[in-house]
Amino acid sequence: MSTPRKRRGLEEEHVEHVDERWMASYMDMVTVLMCMFIVLFAMSTVDQEKFEQLRNSLATGFGQTEVGALDTASGVVVPATQLDSEGEVVDLPVTELDLAETEVDKLEALKEQIRANLQTQGLEQTVDFKIDDRGLTIRLIGSETFFSPNSIELAGVAPAVLDSTAPVLATTNYQIAIEGHADVRAPGAPYATNWELSSGRATAVLRRLVEHGGIGGERVGAIGYGSARPIATGMTEADLAANRRVDIVVISDQPESVRALIPEVLESYLEVSSADAAEPEKSESAEPEKAEKTEDSGH
Repeated sequence: MSTPRKRRGLEEEHVEHVDERWMASYMDMVTVLMCMFIVLFAMSTVDQEKFEQLRNSLATGFGQTEVGALDTASGVVVPATQLDSEGEVVDLPVTELDLAETEVDKLEALKEQIRANLQTQGLEQTVDFKIDDRGLTIRLIGSETFFSPNSIELAGVAPAVLDSTAPVLATTNYQIAIEGHADVRAPGAPYATNWELSSGRATAVLRRLVEHGGIGGERVGAIGYGSARPIATGMTEADLAANRRVDIVVISDQPESVRALIPEVLESYLEVSSADAAEPEKSESAEPEKAEKTEDSGH
């Protein structure tokens, strides 16, 4: 008769502990939270070497053989091409194409500064600009605009144009060549040939830049080419005027191998500019088509 009593007591004892099974799930959650905080703490004090090992291990696991590095100071992912064999960030070597692009940007900036100075006086139409593998050419075209007929004396807008150009050139370290040119017709007295006339005009421009513009004389030289280097081959008045010119050449100080890449850079810039200009045209042409489709759907 005593045995049933004992069993009933055991059953009552087990019933008291049935609801304590939730503690297993609770302990699991506490363990996960503890692990998370440990990881967060470890990440706040990253051991770079261990971090690289973990990074490479994870990358391999995901099938990636080349990965970037995390700059823990700035939170920036550094491309793998900028890492050395030890995982340290290194500067990429500057290529000749990079140097050529930088040079073109500098010459373009000079051109725009000079153009802006001329625009303030309404003189931007008196000068042409050209960038090539030599550097930046500031072209004073049409001797009658800058000189008296058959003379080397500056006249007309010449002083104002040169005084607007000189302050910009004075801030640079470039060497500057002043090149005088003439058309094929023989000059009158007192000049026996176009050599004397063109070199005299180049020298007059040089003196204005140095004596009034503050450009160091050691950076500037003048030369006359006569009619030997025409830019127009015809005999029309426009052709002859184009050949009667003085070129102020800002000579690039880059090595020849870099300067040889300048035309390529200019061409790439032109392609990008043309592509950007074409985008609005595509958008505008798409609008009428859209409107036409809308009308058709209305019918």
